[in-house]
Amino acid sequence: MHEALQEKLATAPTNPGIYIFKDNNNKIIYIGKAKALRPRVRSYFQKSRDQGAKLTRLVKQIADVEFIITDSEIEALILEANLVKEYAPRYNVNLKDDKSFPYIRLTYESFPRIFPTRKLIRDGSKYFGPYTDVKHMRELLKTVKRIFPIRSCNLELTQKAIAAGSFKVCLNYHIKRCLGPCEGKINQAEYQRIVGDVVNFINGKDRQVVNELSERMRQSSEAMAFEKAARIRDQIEFIKAFQYKQKVIVPDELDRDIIAVATEDDDACGAVFKVRDGKIIGKQHFYLNGVAEEPMGDIVTFFVKRYYLKADFVPSEIHLMCDIDEKTQIEKWLEQSHNKKIKIVVPQIGEKAKLMEMCRLNAKLQLGELLLQKMKTEDYVPHCVKALQRDLKLEKLPRRIEAFDISNIQGTNPVASMVTFIDGKAAKSEYRRFKIRGKSTPDDFAMMAEVVKRRYSRLIRESKDFPDLILVDGGKGQLSSALKSLNELGIANQPIIALAKRLDEVFTPACSDAQNIPKASSGLRLLQRIRDESHRFAIEYHRKLRSKCTLKSELDDIPGIGKNRRNELLKRFGSISKIKKASIEALSAVDGISERLAISIYNHLHNNEKKESDQ
Repeated sequence: MHEALQEKLATAPTNPGIYIFKDNNNKIIYIGKAKALRPRVRSYFQKSRDQGAKLTRLVKQIADVEFIITDSEIEALILEANLVKEYAPRYNVNLKDDKSFPYIRLTYESFPRIFPTRKLIRDGSKYFGPYTDVKHMRELLKTVKRIFPIRSCNLELTQKAIAAGSFKVCLNYHIKRCLGPCEGKINQAEYQRIVGDVVNFINGKDRQVVNELSERMRQSSEAMAFEKAARIRDQIEFIKAFQYKQKVIVPDELDRDIIAVATEDDDACGAVFKVRDGKIIGKQHFYLNGVAEEPMGDIVTFFVKRYYLKADFVPSEIHLMCDIDEKTQIEKWLEQSHNKKIKIVVPQIGEKAKLMEMCRLNAKLQLGELLLQKMKTEDYVPHCVKALQRDLKLEKLPRRIEAFDISNIQGTNPVASMVTFIDGKAAKSEYRRFKIRGKSTPDDFAMMAEVVKRRYSRLIRESKDFPDLILVDGGKGQLSSALKSLNELGIANQPIIALAKRLDEVFTPACSDAQNIPKASSGLRLLQRIRDESHRFAIEYHRKLRSKCTLKSELDDIPGIGKNRRNELLKRFGSISKIKKASIEALSAVDGISERLAISIYNHLHNNEKKESDQ
């Protein structure tokens, strides 16, 4: 840390506010907020702090820091959200660009229009969205225009132009899709009441709209304006038909948003279910990146702040999938900006918890679609593979990894497995199994040396490419044995590591001590997945061989049972235990087994069973 930065840290304010970290190129790399700036910022540089790989990289790149003091922590929260949105620093979690998603625009005019748009113009117009489901947005707009007589023309309806008779009503007026403001057939106040109904309807307050329309219908009837009353009645019927299509998922009428987040490596998806009057009226999803190594609570916090930073409507309740540290501050911020009481809760049981789980599964599904699209690109490399390259300081991305494990329970039937992962995914067609040919006594080091030598001597003979990384299960001993085999084959500079089971310690040829890979690193999690898969594959092969040996030894002791008859018995019954349970009649029904031989098999197996129980 250079002297100028040390001086800034020493004189940092203790007020609430924002801190902005910059690199040597004066580029903003991280923005954070704090209740007290000085202790918060200085904590980044404390050696005693438990830092993950991401935080370690951030601290190394900090060349300067700037402060913005605010009057309160709430102001700091809002400012942080706005600045992160504007600058999208590298080390902050970031919401992916949503400019391609459409909005519904309600224009700022005397007689407003409503239509979809992808361009936001800050002229006082009201925007709803963004809508990640374009089909849903179009259906909503279609319903709005069917129920409410909002004009669709582009005429500039000023009071002067209307009074001068500059315009004539169009077909929409005659089919009752517009009330003719262009000819002054409806005044501005009445039109704005309709606009208010549209806003409430889009926000899911259709029950409130029905109540208000019912009151207007009553007033029109009393004033003997029966045509107007009939028109309002039709609007009410349309809204009720729309309500009928919506499923009631909670019994109360409280408005709430359900928010869940799913993560995978550096990517995440935040899903929002909008519940109004007990019904889901819509859902949205947004993609995030830069979430690797971030706690779930921090990711959810970021998403909530960014989502409500520009939300047109905030419900009375917000349901989250987990607790967040900034719950109180966010509640106060939303209460101040929307002038109503807002509560953040984490549902634990009942229908609300089930709804949260449904939201979480939707987020996971949407994230899966994003990752699937990424995988279709030729240059796609999963974040866990990049993280592993970083953690092990490899020159080349470990896109192909081959991992070895030994299985030799009680020294019998020793076998080895080799599994292959390509771009972080198991390539099962590339798996290999080995019967150990060497010593009969258990010697894991010698066995590891044997299978590594057999595998890579074959690759040399077949002139095939070597993996980007070799992983052996075990510690320094297994690594040394594998290295010895590679050296005997004349293979140099081959990346190879060992992963010990007990503490998930990683050993490399260049260092005698275990490497310190952060426990939260997706690179380490990838190694653990590969190690566990190689162990499973080895155990599976070992059990298969033991089962065959058990079956072979018990049946081979029976006079008259050779290879063909043994195979027929195995084909019919599948295992020695099932053969033992078979009756003499069932045994004699097998091809090549006479009744006499069936009696012999039955007596032999059951006598052995009796001897074992007597011992």
